Amino acid sequence: MKIGFIGTGVMGQSIVKHFLAAGHEVAVYNRTKSKTDELVAKGAVWQDTPAKATESSEVVFSMVGYPSDVEEIYYGDNGVFSVTVRDKVLVDLTTSSPSLAEKIYQTAKEAGAESLDAPVSGGDLGAQNATLTIMVGGDQATFDKVVPLFDIMGKSYSLHGSAGLGQHTKMANQIMIAGTMTGMTEMLVYADKVGLDLNSVIETLGGGAASNWSLANYGPRILKQDYSPGFFVKHFIKDLKIALDEAKKMNLDLPATELATELYEKLAADGFENLGTQSLIKLWWKD
Repeated sequence: MKIGFIGTGVMGQSIVKHFLAAGHEVAVYNRTKSKTDELVAKGAVWQDTPAKATESSEVVFSMVGYPSDVEEIYYGDNGVFSVTVRDKVLVDLTTSSPSLAEKIYQTAKEAGAESLDAPVSGGDLGAQNATLTIMVGGDQATFDKVVPLFDIMGKSYSLHGSAGLGQHTKMANQIMIAGTMTGMTEMLVYADKVGLDLNSVIETLGGGAASNWSLANYGPRILKQDYSPGFFVKHFIKDLKIALDEAKKMNLDLPATELATELYEKLAADGFENLGTQSLIKLWWKD
């Protein structure tokens, strides 16, 4: 299959590698061309605009940072919709706003194309190991067409309903992660203060009711002082703000999510926005 992939960052790189290894033809575009060099060396074809990556492909994936980036790559002068997309399938993997997903769906439909909003969870390790969880909004027939590709990049993929509902599912996911990240961080701070062996604590808690993905994957990184971004602080703040904005529209009060957002904004203000979300511990451990 001919695949276009727009946005080859931390996670996009690994996903493209999986597609190439599975024998698909992949055209790639990224704002920073050098980030596609390794992929081109492995057989991907560089295209210098999202439009050109779209023209040469049957299915076009996008995975960028912010809703404004999604808007630009789809509706900009050299964007996806600046060329004919009839009979193509467009799949946005970015965590973005549900309303933008609905807009893309409608534009695609009017142009004779199909679209899915399909944000993912699992971070850099999930992308590397092809174990991502993929939360999808759109039509069943379109979902069924893309399932063979989802199977290459993830271990779990579900259609949650119409356009935008994939993004709403991701918001629910991020609300949950906000709690596990703050809980894990405060747990480590507390356990360290009383002099417990932190490796032993992580192992013990991981076998009981406190077990969670953040503890298993980010706890050991923190102890190694590895704050590399499996998922950027700045992107998590973006996600949490989308979730809070959506909650506000529904007159929902989410105080724990609000507090987590404030903590991560403080972390970003301290200069750590480009580190991984596990760097939240730096609000307590300065060194």
